[in-house]
Amino acid sequence: MIRFFITATILLFTGISHAQSDGSVGETAQVKVTLENIMNDQGSILIALYDKTGFMSKPVLSAKSTITNGISEYTFMAVPPGHYAIIALHDANSNGKMDFEPSGMPKEGWACSNNDMSMGPPDFEASKFEVTDQNLELTLKF
Repeated sequence: MIRFFITATILLFTGISHAQSDGSVGETAQVKVTLENIMNDQGSILIALYDKTGFMSKPVLSAKSTITNGISEYTFMAVPPGHYAIIALHDANSNGKMDFEPSGMPKEGWACSNNDMSMGPPDFEASKFEVTDQNLELTLKF
C-alpha cells in the first residue's frame, strides 16, 4: 500500500498536463471541484483529473489549490466530454508527496470523486463521473 501511494503521488503531481481540444465551441466543459472537511489550512491541495487509460499514472490535468477554513476549490477548464475520476491530496507540509505513518497508512488526507473511500487503492469505476458539454460541479470530502 505504501508503494502504491508513493508511486501515485509522484505520478499524480509531477506537473500540469493539458487536455487536447481543436477549439470548437461547446465541445468542452468546466469541472468545478469543491473539497470539504480538510483537516487544517496548512499546505495545499494537489488535485488531478484522470481518464481511464491514464488512471493513477498520467493525469489529463493537475493543479495545486489553496485551503481556506477547511475548504478548497478548483475549476478544471476546457475538459472534453468523457468519463473521468479525480484524486486529491492534502499536502499539509508542502513537500509535494504523501507522507505515511510507521504502519504504512497515509498521514495526510486524500479524497476521490464520488467520495469513494473503499479499502485499498482508488478504483476508477467507483470514482468515475461523466463530463458532457455542460459545466459540472463536484464536492469531494476528506
